[in-house]
Amino acid sequence: MIFSKIKCTGSYVPEKIVTNDMLSQYVDTSDEWIRSRSGIEKRHFSEGENTSDIAAKAAMDILKNGNINPLEIELIIVATVSPDYTTPSTACLVQSKIGAVNAVAFDLSAACSGFIFSVSTADKFIKSGVYNNALIIGAEVLSKHLDFKDRSTCVLFGDGAGGVFLEKAESGGILAEELGSDGSRGMSLSCAEKKASHIFNSESKEQDNFLHMDGRAIFDFATRQTPKCILKLIEKSGIRAEQLKYVIPHQANARIVEIISRKTKIPLEKFYMNIAEYSNTSAATIPIALNEMIQKELLQQGDYILMAGFGGGLTWGGLLIKI
Repeated sequence: MIFSKIKCTGSYVPEKIVTNDMLSQYVDTSDEWIRSRSGIEKRHFSEGENTSDIAAKAAMDILKNGNINPLEIELIIVATVSPDYTTPSTACLVQSKIGAVNAVAFDLSAACSGFIFSVSTADKFIKSGVYNNALIIGAEVLSKHLDFKDRSTCVLFGDGAGGVFLEKAESGGILAEELGSDGSRGMSLSCAEKKASHIFNSESKEQDNFLHMDGRAIFDFATRQTPKCILKLIEKSGIRAEQLKYVIPHQANARIVEIISRKTKIPLEKFYMNIAEYSNTSAATIPIALNEMIQKELLQQGDYILMAGFGGGLTWGGLLIKI
């Protein structure tokens, strides 16, 4: 039987660090207000780097950590909702920037669940024998879509990229997955609406490039759906919850993670969180966290980890993986 296994990880975040106090100079907010409601202390903002730039830098970090030649890459998937362009895809730009001329490349849009959806997609390509490996990157420059007059959203998001290199293996790797979508609630989180307007349309309206979120609706969705997703994953895999070394949740809100821990009865200390440092980087949160854990030597070969994301669409997804 063919499995797809993580060979190596990598990440990149812009150098510019913006603290809550720095934001409070421009937005009607405070460090205490942000920290108490989200657990966020700071975030990284791009100073001109676009999504393909930071994705390519994360890709180079991945390749360096795995001693991988770009010519060996067969598939590139970039999960993002903040691409440089509608076309070309961010993945194609990354392919060019890193010299992966033999790779098929495309983007996948599932917001904060995008990395999970992308790994799941690459897993199918590998298991079916179409490709032997894949470079998966979650990358966002959300700062370009933030309305800094809206304190309910602009304080929550940051920029960053992270990813993994998957390769064919005979054992281990991805043991179970759980994915889902609910478009009926999709407008709870939207970004960069494109109106059907042109010179022949008398009802043309101004384009809106900002991110909009019903925070209460997303909080309710995340705290209801994510625990169900995690418990289903554990059931599917046959792994007991006690065997999990870590759960890597989407880094959206520390309070959400606390509720997920309580509902799943998985100890909070098993949930890895770095939201205080990076804030919500959407599709990049989970791979950035995973790479950080690898760098800190928190994981060893044979460990079981569970990754769970939720976000716009609305979408949710999880993977149970043997390192």
